[in-house]
Parts: sequence; structure tokens; C-alpha cells
Amino acid sequence: MVDIRDYKEADPDRQLAMRDELVRQYLPLIKLVANRIIRRLPPQIELSDLINTGVLGLIDAIEKFDPSRDIKFETYAEFRIRGAILDELRNLDWVPRSIRQKLHELQAAIERLESHHKRHASDEELAKELGISLEEYHDLLNKANGVTLLSFEDLGYSKDTVARRNALEYFKEPHGENLITLLNLKELRDIIAEALEKLPQNERYVLSMYYFDELTMKEIGLVLGITESRVSQIHNKAVLRLRVRLRQRLGGNPKDLF
Repeated sequence: MVDIRDYKEADPDRQLAMRDELVRQYLPLIKLVANRIIRRLPPQIELSDLINTGVLGLIDAIEKFDPSRDIKFETYAEFRIRGAILDELRNLDWVPRSIRQKLHELQAAIERLESHHKRHASDEELAKELGISLEEYHDLLNKANGVTLLSFEDLGYSKDTVARRNALEYFKEPHGENLITLLNLKELRDIIAEALEKLPQNERYVLSMYYFDELTMKEIGLVLGITESRVSQIHNKAVLRLRVRLRQRLGGNPKDLF
């Protein structure tokens, strides 16, 4: 096995062969990340395309990783792989503009109603606020599949709340500001935990089973006694609500969700 520190210290002639070996070595990690992401995407997205993009993310991680930083290469590489795949998906722009616009409107409706009532907005209230039927509202949530991708990159921190920045950049800068200084990881975990705790119970259950227990939508439906489609709707609404709260707490622009 090739150690990333040995690669960094090797002369240029050896590095090419060592980099190829590192790619082979971490290919299972790329496949793991790609498989996790594709489960939430439309069927027209090919797994092989995600893996190919993930390889580019890994190469980027290999070149930019700083061994002097207090972080494991596997952790940094996973962030870079995931970020590369998500960036490529965004560039594909496979979500119709009309759907993005409606999701912006739904996010704004969630903010307005919950700010006004100081409680969770129901499906019926959100549908009424949007001026659509409950059936149309549920259809919109179904179409949000793949759009509601949570990523560490989306939690970019900016002191002036205007310029967004990839949070991964803080891990590789040896002398500049770092994530620990601006927002330490314990605080970040606390903020996420607080945001999750404030979600409705059924939404917390779905997110927990999906992301932590890694159950499929179908399996979650069997556990909760509801349809797979309903699980998907609950998941997408939970992610929308969570994104809004995280952006508000982390100083991002809550309108810039998609």
C-alpha cells in the first residue's frame, strides 16, 4: 500500500506511478460514495459516470492534501470525492428550472409559516400557502428527489455572509484561517444536532434510518407502515427544512438552496 506521505515526499518521476496506485487503493471508497449518492438520484444518472467523476475528486485530494494538517487523508478524500460528484451533478442541471423555482417557493413558504406560527407547518398549510392542491404539493415533494442532496460543501462559511466558500478549503490551508478557528467541529456537530432535534418526529426518524442506518426508502416504509412514496416525501421535506435552518445558523444565504 502507498502512504500519502510517501507520495508527497517522492520525486516527480515516482509520483505518477504512486498516484495510480493510490487511485486503485481508494477505488472502493469512490464506489461507496457514488453508491450512496446514486440511491437518491433519477434513473437516468449512470453509476459509472459518478465513479469516473469521483476518481477526479480523489486525484484532486491527492494533490491538495497537506499531511501536516490534523486530519486523516481518508476523511479529506471522501469530502473531495463527494464534492466532485455533487459539483458534476449540479453542472448537468438535470432538474427543470420550473421545479427549482417551485422548490424555492416551498422553502420560502416554510420560512414564512414557521416564523409566523412558531411551530412546524403542516402539509395542508404549505399547500394552501403555495396556492396549490395537496396532491400537487405531494407531487412537488416527489419531484424534489435528487435535488435535496445534503453536502458538507453546502455549509460554506463566510464572515460577511455574502461570499460562499467550500468548507473543505479550511482543511488544506496550512497558515490561513481554518474551520476549527471559524467554526470548530464540535460547534458544527452541535448546530446540526440542534437542527435535527427541532424537526418533527417522523422526519427525524426518516433521516436517521436513511442516513445513519442506511435503510432504503422501501425498507423505511415497511418499518413505519407507510408507502415508499410517502417516505420520499417526508425525507425531501425534512431536508428542505434542515437546509434552511443550517444556512441560517451558519451565515449562508437561505435563498441559495439549489
